[in-house]
Amino acid sequence: MPGERLTVRDTSEVGRFPGAAPPTRVELTIEKEEEKKQEKGGCCRWLRKICPCCCKPQNITSHDVTDRIEVVKPPAPIVAPEPVKPKPENGEAKEMEELKLSVVSVDLLSSKLGQNRREHHTDQFEESELIIRRGQTFQIEMELNRPFNADTHKLHLDLKTGSLPIVSKGTHVIIPLVDHLEDERWEAKIVEQNGKKIKLSVNSPPNAVIGLYGLTVTTGLLASETTSSYTSNKNIFMLFNPWCEEDITFLDDEEERKEYVLNDTGRLYYGTEKQIGSRTWNYGQFHEGILEACLFILEKSDMPPSGRGDAVNVVRVISAMINAQDDFGVLVGNWSGNYAGGVSPTAWSSSVKILRKYHASDGKPVEYGQCWVFSAVTTTVLRCLGIPARSVTNFQSAHDTDVSLTTDVYFDENMQPIDYLNSDSVWNFHVWNDCWMARPDLPPGHGGWQAIDSTPQETSQGTFRCGPASVNAIRSGQVYLKHDTPFIFAEVNSDKIYWQRNLDGTFSQIHSEKKAVGHFISTKAVGSDERADITHLYKYQEGSEEERIAVETASRFGSKPDVYSTPMAEDVSVEVKMDGEGPRMGSDAQLSILVKNLSSQPRRTTLHSQVAVMYYTGVLKGTIKTEQMPVELLPNEEKTIEWVLPYQQYQDQLVDQAALMLTLSGRVSETKQVLANQTTFRLRTPDLTITPLGDAVVGKEMAAKITFTNPLPRTLKGVMFRVEGLGLQKDHEVVVGDVGSHSTVTLTEHFIPTHPGPRKLVASLDCKQLSQVHGVANIVVLEQ
Repeated sequence: MPGERLTVRDTSEVGRFPGAAPPTRVELTIEKEEEKKQEKGGCCRWLRKICPCCCKPQNITSHDVTDRIEVVKPPAPIVAPEPVKPKPENGEAKEMEELKLSVVSVDLLSSKLGQNRREHHTDQFEESELIIRRGQTFQIEMELNRPFNADTHKLHLDLKTGSLPIVSKGTHVIIPLVDHLEDERWEAKIVEQNGKKIKLSVNSPPNAVIGLYGLTVTTGLLASETTSSYTSNKNIFMLFNPWCEEDITFLDDEEERKEYVLNDTGRLYYGTEKQIGSRTWNYGQFHEGILEACLFILEKSDMPPSGRGDAVNVVRVISAMINAQDDFGVLVGNWSGNYAGGVSPTAWSSSVKILRKYHASDGKPVEYGQCWVFSAVTTTVLRCLGIPARSVTNFQSAHDTDVSLTTDVYFDENMQPIDYLNSDSVWNFHVWNDCWMARPDLPPGHGGWQAIDSTPQETSQGTFRCGPASVNAIRSGQVYLKHDTPFIFAEVNSDKIYWQRNLDGTFSQIHSEKKAVGHFISTKAVGSDERADITHLYKYQEGSEEERIAVETASRFGSKPDVYSTPMAEDVSVEVKMDGEGPRMGSDAQLSILVKNLSSQPRRTTLHSQVAVMYYTGVLKGTIKTEQMPVELLPNEEKTIEWVLPYQQYQDQLVDQAALMLTLSGRVSETKQVLANQTTFRLRTPDLTITPLGDAVVGKEMAAKITFTNPLPRTLKGVMFRVEGLGLQKDHEVVVGDVGSHSTVTLTEHFIPTHPGPRKLVASLDCKQLSQVHGVANIVVLEQ
């Protein structure tokens, strides 16, 4: 529109785009303006130079407040005074003074381009401090006041972490100087000496406590107890080391290490098993301030520093601290649909802003998150600390509330659902994490991938957390192995059991679905943006003897151990099919109900159908359509029933994920067999199309065009875009306003790439009427 300007929302001014009558195409161009800063007259400038106290400059509001996260440095180098000793004879005192050794300066060789950072695979971190991984040597240099002589001088290093460092707890480490380095212990060796300068090679054990260390160098004479100390003004960050064979996080595949530790972007999967959607997420574990934020989370957890050498304990603490349910963790969960005062969970596309906001506010929980946000932030924290991790999506994910290890559905005498008993639910999808480590606390064979879940669902030992549970134990039904294996087993491999209330108030099992949950368990493939199906890691092939043994083994440790005592015969089946990628938002939803008679006799039934709007967690919002369908089947006949839900019936009823559940039930007249089926589906939303414009070169301005078409026959209110690209563009919001029915919006982003290599520009749309709209562009940035 001529004369109309769309602004990036960094202030209270917002752009407004009124919806046009269809089929109007609207193009908007984002113009960046430098903030105009006008200084007062020359007299004021002169006076400020002469007396800054009397004429202070005006405060300038920064638009990147959360970018300013400062690390508290140790105090400046201090040379400790020597204790008072009886004075020796004058000649002896003069000789000792001439031989006295002290440190002039220490260089931790922390450059991102230096040997330490490259060899420790920490050169992608934007911090300037020394960042190393345990179980591996690193080098430091120091300048002394005179050449070091091993025959007369002594020297050792002290590393301290935590508020109360203790040698016996491993939080105060005394590193001696040795002639030969040995593995799995703290030692230092002089590897180069040039006059007053020496270079030390320092070795750390593979079970060292991870965290932030301060370094002190202590020097003295062998013939004297007098020493002097020098404290470095820079910190040392110690991380887990999946490149070290002795570290329990060791991962023996370089491509997997690149994916699960070093990749700072990924893909998250959502939707339903028949309509799997995906979106790009910026993990940003190397972004400035994220390492400090991750260590801040451990500090907030009150986990003692001495426990931070055990990866099992660390991930269990992280699974609790990512949610704010009971410990003021990172994210507040919200499934209500009302996100006033915070950010809608579907609007996030990066962990960076979430973690930096939590850190900058000194631990105030960020609003709001749902399962994929909890999982993505967990991936960021674990990868940042050096633990291989990935986000995993389970479709048709059960939520077992009574430790029965089954998903139970209760009906009354008239086959109507008993809502107050149906506390178990099946989520369309649920996202948690896998992390890789050995499990010395479990029997052999249970190391490797471990499942953890930061979404607050059920408490574990009094806290909302889950895992780590061995994926191998889940697969075999060994639910007695820690931690929280029964809950995750039920999510992926519980049977769905249908119960009917008898006249005397008891319940009888009337039907079971053995393949109802745990479908298409998905994660991003190694080295590509493709979806990898990892269902086989969590469960044996459905219906196989191994899978049935695992289910029955697990059930014996649940609250209903006798549920599998009565086999049931069935000769009529019902299932729901979907054409292509399924219904689209804004159109009628069409599904096919296929009923099969597997017997040589005719069969008759009446199918009761009910469709309800559903949160992706499996909680129903309300029923929007019911009907009855009489069905008559000839021997061995298959019959297809076309089922339609008009747009007008669901348009004002949908919630976040545009999910619906179709429930079918009935009884075969001749055999009294109960038919039951529940199918979830979602209404597919359009993608944002992102087209790069111009050459992508570090330091050179380029642009990208973002296009969106409203698929609904109604106006979208309060549309807002969020745009971000690690190494391309900082996270920001663009307020569009209202977008008319079937109108098209085009935004042009201008930015200057700051990092070379493959990059991703991510955008998402947020408005009340439409969610899960996002897009990504792959951009390869060249060196200038």
